[in-house]
Amino acid sequence: MTSETVSGVQLEPYQVVLRPLVTEKGTHLSEKFNAYTFEVNLLATKTDIKKAVQDLWDVRVVSVRTQNRIGKPRRHKMSHGYTNSWKKAIVQLHEEDRISFF
Repeated sequence: MTSETVSGVQLEPYQVVLRPLVTEKGTHLSEKFNAYTFEVNLLATKTDIKKAVQDLWDVRVVSVRTQNRIGKPRRHKMSHGYTNSWKKAIVQLHEEDRISFF
């Protein structure tokens, strides 16, 4: 099952969701609000993310919120650069569904 984004690129579900973000704040969200955070492809839309999570984990997604995280300036000795920009998705599941990463 493929999805098509605005740019016309075909993305498979495993290409949309790159990795789960396991942080203290994310763990709190998953326990209290049944919401999970993921790093997703920059080209993915909210509908792409919803379909990918439903296909990969067989759960029902209620809502998807996204954030574009801009790369920060970094310096190593005399060279200057930026970290990579990335996209974060917060996916809220149906109250009966759960995702277990461990």
